[in-house]
Amino acid sequence: MEAAQVLEAIREVRETASAVRAAAQTEGDRIRRAAQAEATALRAGAEADAEALRREVQQEVGATRATAAAEAKETSRKAREEAKQEKEEARKAAKETQLARKEAEKVRQETHQAERRLAELRAQVVTTEERALLQQVGIYAYHHQLQDAVAYRSRLDSLQSEIKNLARTGQAVLAATDWTVNGSAREGRKMVRDFSKLMLRAYNAEADYAVRTMRPHRLNSLVDRLYKSRETIAKLGATMHIRISDAYHNARVRELQLTADFLQKKDEEKEAQREIRAREREEAAAQRELEREREKLQKELGHYQAVIERLRQRGDTVAADEVQGKLTEIEEALSSVESRAANIRAGYVYVISNVGAFGERMVKIGMTRRLEPLERIYELSGAAVPFRFDVHALIFSKDAVGLEAQLHKEFAARRVNRVNARKEFFRVTPAEVREALRRHAGNLLVEFREEPQALEWRASQAA
Repeated sequence: MEAAQVLEAIREVRETASAVRAAAQTEGDRIRRAAQAEATALRAGAEADAEALRREVQQEVGATRATAAAEAKETSRKAREEAKQEKEEARKAAKETQLARKEAEKVRQETHQAERRLAELRAQVVTTEERALLQQVGIYAYHHQLQDAVAYRSRLDSLQSEIKNLARTGQAVLAATDWTVNGSAREGRKMVRDFSKLMLRAYNAEADYAVRTMRPHRLNSLVDRLYKSRETIAKLGATMHIRISDAYHNARVRELQLTADFLQKKDEEKEAQREIRAREREEAAAQRELEREREKLQKELGHYQAVIERLRQRGDTVAADEVQGKLTEIEEALSSVESRAANIRAGYVYVISNVGAFGERMVKIGMTRRLEPLERIYELSGAAVPFRFDVHALIFSKDAVGLEAQLHKEFAARRVNRVNARKEFFRVTPAEVREALRRHAGNLLVEFREEPQALEWRASQAA
């Protein structure tokens, strides 16, 4: 019974399981069909979306392709324009390069000329600097060594004839020979000739002005000014290649040099003549003074001789002997005067200064043959100076000329005026002159006043 029940239960279970299996299979089939239907619907939707997306993409691609084509066309147009512009710029650059090459060639030629000119100037720089230094200290260096002013005048006349000949034969100005005007070579030559005359006239005006205003110390500046004038003419006439020839320019520079040399030599000769006349005047004054002193002593000599003669006639020998002593003194003085007159080197060397006019570190060392040397000092203290000279020393010497020359030689490097030897002023102190006199004058130096009185100057300072 129980087994039957169990079997029945098992059979029921199996039936239930079969029913459940059938139901599950039926549900599974339904679900599968539903899933297949849903998948088909999803596939159809996806295909529809894909088709729509494809059409949209195709539209976008078409629009993009059209835009790209338009942009490509615009880009191509711009590229062509830019290429055309670049080509034009390249053509301009080529022209500018050609011009720059020509300009560079011109600059190269000018540089070459400048270097050549610089080499010429460097070749002259040592001489020029030396001359400049000499001119700064007042010493003129001659460019042409000739004997006298007459020789310089003769050389100048010959050179001026040469300058005129260069201008007359067309060698003064160089210019282009292939210049034409409106296709006419004859008109071109006429224009070049007219402009060449105009340029030469301007150059000659500058050169003539330099000659007229020449002073020896201005020579270098006037030569530089003439050279700049020549360069200016070359720049203004560059189109027709008009320029002053080297031969003509060099001739005019030589003219300036000779003119400066001539003026300097003429001044030196005038100064030499003035010095000779001054020495003659000084010598004449000394001779007149000696003559007056001789006449005075001869009168006194005759007087005392007559007195002695009368005393001896009266028999007064004691008084005659006393007068004889005075007569001896007069005879000695007369002998000294005769000796001074015969010895032209004898005289006084004087050392004087003028603090108010020239300062404390300048003295004048001179020589006079006067019997009274102070008269010469008074003459020097005339209207030419504001104060009187002070005397530091008066030294008599039988060779005063030699003593003066020794002092001048010792202080030559400190001479104030190194051109005119008559200007006997030196930048030294009285103490330095005293030491030099001790060496050269020896026992002739009796008295030396080192400190100047300068009474007028000190009174003027105190007023």
